[in-house]
Amino acid sequence: MCGIVGYIGGQTAVDILVDGLTQLEYRGYDSAGIAVLGPSGVKRVRSVGRVRDLEAALPKRLAGKTGIGHTRWATHGAPSEANAHPHADTAERIFVVHNGIIDNARDLRLELEADGVELTSDTDTEAVAHLIARSGADNLEDAVRQTLARLSGTYALAVIDTDHPDRIVVARNGSPLILGVGDKEMFVASDISAVVRHTSQVVHLDDGECATVTASGFRMFNAGDNRAVAKSATTVDISPDDLELGNHSHFMLKEIAEQPSSLERMLSGRLDERFATARLDGLNLDAQAMRRFKRVKILGCGSAYYMGQLGASLIEELARIPADAEPASEFRYRNPIVEPDTLYVAVSQSGETADTAFAVQEVKRKGGTIVGLVNVVGSTIAREVSGGIYLHAGPEVSVASTKANTHMAVGFALLALALGRVRDLSITDGTRIVKGLKALPAQIGEIIDTPGDVEDAAKLLAEAPSLFFIGRVRGYPTAREGAQKFKEISYRHAEAYQASELKHGPLALISPEMPTVAIVPDDELLDRNIGALHEIAARGGDIVAITNPGVDLPEAKVTLTVPKNEPELDPILLMIPTQLLAYYAALSLGLNIDRPRNLAKSVTVE
Repeated sequence: MCGIVGYIGGQTAVDILVDGLTQLEYRGYDSAGIAVLGPSGVKRVRSVGRVRDLEAALPKRLAGKTGIGHTRWATHGAPSEANAHPHADTAERIFVVHNGIIDNARDLRLELEADGVELTSDTDTEAVAHLIARSGADNLEDAVRQTLARLSGTYALAVIDTDHPDRIVVARNGSPLILGVGDKEMFVASDISAVVRHTSQVVHLDDGECATVTASGFRMFNAGDNRAVAKSATTVDISPDDLELGNHSHFMLKEIAEQPSSLERMLSGRLDERFATARLDGLNLDAQAMRRFKRVKILGCGSAYYMGQLGASLIEELARIPADAEPASEFRYRNPIVEPDTLYVAVSQSGETADTAFAVQEVKRKGGTIVGLVNVVGSTIAREVSGGIYLHAGPEVSVASTKANTHMAVGFALLALALGRVRDLSITDGTRIVKGLKALPAQIGEIIDTPGDVEDAAKLLAEAPSLFFIGRVRGYPTAREGAQKFKEISYRHAEAYQASELKHGPLALISPEMPTVAIVPDDELLDRNIGALHEIAARGGDIVAITNPGVDLPEAKVTLTVPKNEPELDPILLMIPTQLLAYYAALSLGLNIDRPRNLAKSVTVE
């Protein structure tokens, strides 16, 4: 959630730091700051609010070719200038930016106060700056290493020292951090988007690693024993243009519109029409290995969890293997039984979701087989798992995930197809699914290009203080994701229920003030779903229905129609109007669509 950027080289540091922080705004934050090391020492500027507020507070001339910057998402202490990063020791020699949470910060702060240190913030990070300054080490690297040995928790750290102006020392444990390699200049960032305008060569730090970064390069070493770690840069396939808004009014709308082309890219080379299966070489599982699994467990958080539920349904239907999804945030805390014949699947857009990464480590620690569905090449989860499916959705800037979610759903369809075809899924059914997957990009394009009455429906829903999303079996994960997207962007209370569960309590809340969005695929449960709509209409509840052509739903006030695909794949298409509903509802309310309050794109702390 917080963002880190650092620079050392021949350019003016402040320009690169501000630009990098601007590119990190999508992650979510409440304050920002920079510290620039120049000829006369370090100049630190911090501000509550947006990066533009920080930029307005900067001196007109801020010399210096080394610096660190940060966007903060409050964990310890309310948003304030004093709590904003970078933090410094009393003498203002050491300056630190930090992502993560130091679990033993309270004890460290009490110890420092007992030694006479006057703390000026409520944060866990300030303690780190004081500990580095008080370490007594001869060099900055050893001072950082000694301090890390005292920290419990997660961190990505970047440190500058006025006594060592030629370097930035960085460290990572549980929170992402990368180095960008330039021509006689180096960059530090928590996310590639902060440095992609300057370099495409990056080095990923792993947990327990530190690095000394100078203008001429870097030296990486182990935090525990100072042992050298050999790593070379890799090339990232992201263009700065991918992060531009273009002709769209919001990134969310841009990313919704990109789905047809991004799905074409994802499916390219992955559909085997001859054998009616999916080519998923990245799983590193041959047919014999896939046949050994007797169960599939999917782990994700938020929308990724809901897509995992959709994936579990696909796997059970196509591969006939028991499958279920569980919030990754709950998984490791319940001391789970990790079975050798279970395939575990971690799903995350960013590949940096902390709870999911910890769940991956728990499965690995207990000897389980875990693969990933992730969007970001080289991310933490991508490196931790034994194989996986890259989503190839491209950069996603809006906090409200749209195209990555659709790619997750399609990724699970590919996985289900591959698992099914090494078992009992016939070539006839496999061919049917392959044909359906090939049709998805064009069908999604049709929904986006001809959205029907979606704007009118969105305005109707935006006027309600609370609403239901309902679906049944295949439609329920779509309903859950629809409710999630609506509450994220419109700030309206939205809850998803199985249509079959309405009569077991929720029906009591139906009224003219409580509209319902109903996911109604044209499948074997159509009559059952129509029955639920009758119950809602009888109580005066307005209904926005999302369905397939030819389905007559007179109970609905607004009906949105999507093309028909195969029954197993229809939920993917039915999800697209829910993205548009959330977008246009927020638009009608005049809200900040790409950066909703209290939310962040990449949740890298627990």
